[in-house]
Amino acid sequence: MSIRISLIYSYLDRYASLVISIASSMLIARLLTPEDIGVFSVTMVLLAWIATVRDMGAGGYLVQEKDLTVERIRAVWAVQLGLGLFLAFLVLGASFPVASFYDEPRMRDIMLVVALSYAINPFGSLTYAWQIREMRFRNLAIIRFTSTLLGAIVSVYLAWKGHGPISLAFGALTSTVANALMAIYVRPKWFPWLPGLKEIRRVLGFGSRTTAAAIFNTIAGSAPELLLGKLQGMAATGMYSRANGLVSMFGQLVMQGISSVAISWFAKESREQGDISQPFLKATAYVTALGWAFAGGIIFLAHPVMRILYGEQWDGAVDLARLMAIALAVGLPAAMCGAALMALGAAAQFLRVTVISTLATLIMLLIAAQIGLLAVGCGRIIVAVFGLFLWLHISQKVINFNWSELRGLLYKSAAVGIASGIGPALAFILYGPQPENIWLPMAIGVPGSGIGFLAAIIIVKHPLNDELQSVLAKLRGNKL
Repeated sequence: MSIRISLIYSYLDRYASLVISIASSMLIARLLTPEDIGVFSVTMVLLAWIATVRDMGAGGYLVQEKDLTVERIRAVWAVQLGLGLFLAFLVLGASFPVASFYDEPRMRDIMLVVALSYAINPFGSLTYAWQIREMRFRNLAIIRFTSTLLGAIVSVYLAWKGHGPISLAFGALTSTVANALMAIYVRPKWFPWLPGLKEIRRVLGFGSRTTAAAIFNTIAGSAPELLLGKLQGMAATGMYSRANGLVSMFGQLVMQGISSVAISWFAKESREQGDISQPFLKATAYVTALGWAFAGGIIFLAHPVMRILYGEQWDGAVDLARLMAIALAVGLPAAMCGAALMALGAAAQFLRVTVISTLATLIMLLIAAQIGLLAVGCGRIIVAVFGLFLWLHISQKVINFNWSELRGLLYKSAAVGIASGIGPALAFILYGPQPENIWLPMAIGVPGSGIGFLAAIIIVKHPLNDELQSVLAKLRGNKL
């Protein structure tokens, strides 16, 4: 499957799933209280620390391995299955002390449901990794969309029936079961069902480093919610979770779609050509242009967007969302570094950068969480600046991309971001940071952003213009 077709399927999947996620979030935000969502958020943050080791990077090993054999596939399956069952029992055992520590019995029930998900997940993860390696994104799109839809239906229905935060846990379990069943259906017939230990050291050699990096990433990502939950209360954690969720939509809109294809793309180029510098630069250009346009929209339109999506009770998250959008924009030039290092098998460098950036994040957020929500947002910006230079410095040594080429592409992306921000900025100036009428700023800002974005990629000849012209050419051809 070509890169362009892979991206099309990846984005169809992401956008369809995003529509479902937004719709379900809008309903759940009105059915559950900030405290309910805070309870679920803290629980899932705690479990995310465990989830990072659920396959010890075995799936990533399968994607990037240049000489993949049946014995190595058996070893990957052994790691995934063994860890899935081990972690399920670990979560079961931890559920009671965690609930006691936070004095919140609902956390125990959520953890019991999630433990079952861990036991089921390995039955889909091996096939999932194979589909990514082979760039079979059509199958992946069907699997992800269906599982997301079923999970959202279950979550909303249970929340509507008054079951509280555990509704979200049962929704996640439903998604995991659906994912596993469909993955088994498309599993290659020659894939072994019997695990094997012969090549397990090779799998763990790669996976131990990537898993350690994943643990540190999880610590950095979860630190704000864990610290706020203890120092500022569950309501503050809920506000952070909602602001983070809004800004993280860029990950669902753009990054997940590009990253899933990019890892396969980079790994394929590395196996066949031995050089990924040009694919890396191209992917970075795509991400920065789209990301800076998105961040500008959130900075200027956070209030009406938050009101439309989640309602008035989340107004306290608006200013935090603006700060987090700035942090997102700062880190975007390095957004593809991790995928590139993983595709090249540079697990040691990936781990080194992750450890350093995580330590910086913890120090900053430990100070900020004692002050309040907005301080946490400012801390995220400072950490993003540090991480940007660190990731690019280390990645350049491995990828060997040209600095001047990168700067040239970033200038073009910056022009696109500025042009995209004119409409939202005008709406902000006319109606203020917290407009009473939430629809008029959106009516000006959203179309204005789109027009500015399209005009800029054409004028500055941004790499995205090639994709636009390709689409237009195909449309003209179909008409003929």
